[in-house]
Amino acid sequence: MSSLAGRAAAAAGRTEVAEHDDLSLPTEFTDQFPAPDPMAGYEPGDEDPEMVPVHIAWLRVRRDIRAIAKGEKYDAFGTKFNFRGVDTVVNVFGPVTLKHGVNVLSSEVEAEYGEKTTKNGAKMRECITLVRWTIMGPMGDTLTLQTRGEALDTADKSTTKSQSVALRTLLLSFGLTPTHDTDPDADRIERGEAPARSANSYRDEIIEPGTTVSRLRQIGGELSQLKMLGSKVINEVGDEETLDSLGRRIAAERAGGGA
Repeated sequence: MSSLAGRAAAAAGRTEVAEHDDLSLPTEFTDQFPAPDPMAGYEPGDEDPEMVPVHIAWLRVRRDIRAIAKGEKYDAFGTKFNFRGVDTVVNVFGPVTLKHGVNVLSSEVEAEYGEKTTKNGAKMRECITLVRWTIMGPMGDTLTLQTRGEALDTADKSTTKSQSVALRTLLLSFGLTPTHDTDPDADRIERGEAPARSANSYRDEIIEPGTTVSRLRQIGGELSQLKMLGSKVINEVGDEETLDSLGRRIAAERAGGGA
């Protein structure tokens, strides 16, 4: 079979092209007729994005979106929670990325597969994907990012689902997209610091014979932070006395006695 160069020569009326023939265009030709610049003469129309670097375009996308609420609800198998589905996220990001000339492209996908069995004995195919994304701005410059997605399916959709999860993760995570929803734990009592002790509780510890001088000094610091030094209590002899005075007196007595 003749070479590509030979076929080209035959089409031009020549019989053959020698192997050493240089088919490249002469320098004077390329200088006179340079390769066209794809952006030469481009003037953005009224609806075209502004020609800015990709990181600026992505920032503008984030600025326009601001937040996506968890408006969808899952209620099955005894589990309930609110979430942001991939369709909702894409519906929000799609028009805004188009407005700013941002393309989100999956450049490489690596998939791992496994099998899970439900408590009812059904077999489910598990897919975990690592997707590398190319974020291209209106000027053609790019960012490279990657996310993972995981999904289970009883049929043949685990791969598609896992890639959808990876896309949602990309848009929400690298878009730093908040929900602006109320904290679900805002109306619950959370375990935190113990409530402040009462004045009588401190009195009982101060007058306890086993309380050391160092602990008495520590109590004085706690009372100062709690602004309770002036709190009045009934001391060990039945008189009214401030916690500050009581603590200093007991500490002096025990320090003098070698406590």
